[in-house]
Amino acid sequence: MRWEKLTTNEFAGLDRSIPVVVNVAAIEQHGPHLTIDTDATIGAHFLERLDERMGDRVLILPQVKVCCSEHHMEFPGTLSVRHETFLAYVGDMLDSVARHGFTNIVIFNSHGGNQAVGQVLLERFGSSHRNCHVAMLTWWRLAAPELETIRETGFAGVNHACEFETSLMLLAAPDDVRRELVGGMSYVETHDWANADMIRASRGALFRTMYEMSGGTGVVGDPSSATVEKGQRISDAVLTQVERVVTSLAKTG
Repeated sequence: MRWEKLTTNEFAGLDRSIPVVVNVAAIEQHGPHLTIDTDATIGAHFLERLDERMGDRVLILPQVKVCCSEHHMEFPGTLSVRHETFLAYVGDMLDSVARHGFTNIVIFNSHGGNQAVGQVLLERFGSSHRNCHVAMLTWWRLAAPELETIRETGFAGVNHACEFETSLMLLAAPDDVRRELVGGMSYVETHDWANADMIRASRGALFRTMYEMSGGTGVVGDPSSATVEKGQRISDAVLTQVERVVTSLAKTG
C-alpha cells in the first residue's frame, strides 16, 4: 500500500504493526551513460516490486529523492543536502509515522552516501522511540552473499554506475540508459586498506570524492558486462531479502 494513496479515514482501520518503508535515494551524476535519477529509480523499482508482492502487508512512504551527495558535486546536475538536513527531514517524517502509532519502520537505502548518516538516523530515532522496531537496509549490503554469485567483474567492478546499477537500470528504466556511452572499467586505486566496492568492504575508510575515485569519469566499476537478465537476477535477490526482513518485523507486533 502507498501511504499517500489512502484516505485519512482508511488509516483508522490499519493494523499499526504493518511495516512502514521509506526509500532514501539520491539525485546525482552516474557517469555519461545513466541518468541523474538512477539511485531514485532503483529505489523506486525495489519498493514498487515489494508493493506488488506484499500488498496490504506493507505500507510505503513517499520517496526521499534528494539526499547526501556532496562527494559528487564536482559533476554538473548533482543535488545534495547537508547531513543535518537529512537527519532533520527524514527524522521528522518518521516521527510523524510513529505519532500515528506505527511501530515497525524500515529505512531502505539506495545510495552509498546515505549509509553513514542513515546509521546515525537509525540510532537517533531508535533511541528516542523505544516502542518502535526500526531497521535500515542498504540493498547491496542486504543481499551481498547472493549478489556476489551474480557479479562477473572482479574487484571494484561493482561500485557506482557499474555492472549492477547499469543492469538494474536496463531492467527498470531502459530508456534512461545511453547504451552507446557505456564504457569499460574505471577505478582509481588508493591505499590497500581503503580499496573497496559494493560487496567487498575495506579494512578502513578514507574520504575521496567521486571525481577522485573515478578519475573524472563519474563511473566507478565496469558497466560493460551489464545486461537486463542480470538486472532481473539482482532484483529478485534483493527483493527476496527485503520481503524476508519486512515479514519478520511484522511478526514482532
